[in-house]
Amino acid sequence: MLTVGQRFRRPEPRRRVGNFVRGLLAPLPRKNCWTIAEHAGDAGPDGMQDLLTRVKWDHAAVRGDVREFIAEQLGDADAVLVIDETGDLKKARHTVGVQRQYSGTAGKIENCQLAVHLVYATETAHAMLDAALYLPKSWCDNPQRRAEAGVPEQVQFATKPQLASRMIEAAVAAGLPCRWVAGDEAYGGDPRLAARLRTLRLGYVLAVACSHQVTTGQGVYRADVLAAGLPASAWQRMSAGRGAKGYRYYDWAFTALPHAADSHGGHHWLLIRRNRTTGELAFYRCWSPELTALRTLVMVAGRRWKIEESFQAAKSGLGLDQHQHRRWTSWHRWTTLTIFAHAFLAAATAHHDRPDPIGLIPLTVNELRHLFHVLIINPARRHADPLLWSIRRRRHQARARNSHYARQALTKP
Repeated sequence: MLTVGQRFRRPEPRRRVGNFVRGLLAPLPRKNCWTIAEHAGDAGPDGMQDLLTRVKWDHAAVRGDVREFIAEQLGDADAVLVIDETGDLKKARHTVGVQRQYSGTAGKIENCQLAVHLVYATETAHAMLDAALYLPKSWCDNPQRRAEAGVPEQVQFATKPQLASRMIEAAVAAGLPCRWVAGDEAYGGDPRLAARLRTLRLGYVLAVACSHQVTTGQGVYRADVLAAGLPASAWQRMSAGRGAKGYRYYDWAFTALPHAADSHGGHHWLLIRRNRTTGELAFYRCWSPELTALRTLVMVAGRRWKIEESFQAAKSGLGLDQHQHRRWTSWHRWTTLTIFAHAFLAAATAHHDRPDPIGLIPLTVNELRHLFHVLIINPARRHADPLLWSIRRRRHQARARNSHYARQALTKP
């Protein structure tokens, strides 16, 4: 809390932010302003709701403080910035950014809300760093929907790679130590993002489709056609990193692409991964300011999976996707405080130079969250009268039910 306390001018919201983050860290069955307020011992949810809607504080500045905290706690010159989006399924149409669109989380087109996230990944730790809500064109071009959701006037349509580029630029401008960027096909297929990363002198390993065109000394080829012509000696078996069930071994090959050179200099490659069991291929466009070994590119490609671990921890443990807010500001504030909570856990579990305990795995984010609740939060928190909370919930539900019936009576006989 000392990291972000300066962003809250009055002691009341400063204390409330602390209680809010403790609620996110607590093992509540469902996380929203009601359950978090009850956990904090408040008499009602109004204070927590005000924190996300009416209280004046800059969520972008708080994320900047979290970025400095991560740089101090986890800073590594060879760190990888990982970009990816995640979707939250929604039933209503009025939540900011919601429309029918493809969600990788669901694996199909659903009514959902998408956000691009940036994760800072080192060899020993990874932490959520930044997030940007994706606002589709149907929202950007509709002044009424924008006004109802509180979307600022300066917010214009931006593609997901453009949102990722802005977050990466902000991280580099703030002096965050990093060397690489990794992302999936949604970002590898955008040449403007790759060009911007070369301008920033950041190496990248970005996934591309099998139909991606590459230029060699013998002409232009699809990535899968080029892979089919590689001799057996071109493949090397390497691990993309440690997994829960062992090393993640694949067969890897790469070929230099000198004809892809531009004014930024550096070295281009096409990296190819082959599954040892199924033979399925995956392709990556790579660039680095200096010559780089295949093992380093493989390490960066493998570290991209860290963002999936971050999503899992933030959603299952911290309630990243459990918000019940429709407006632009409240979404960003909820997401910012979730990132804040995840950064605390990531820093507290970082190995640094400590050896692993004999006979134990290193302390995980989920295990630390459990210990923090049992040893720190639970013994110290105040308990509100459960009967008063029961009455408040039932009163709120009665008002909502009466409102629904009254609205129905105006439209239906």
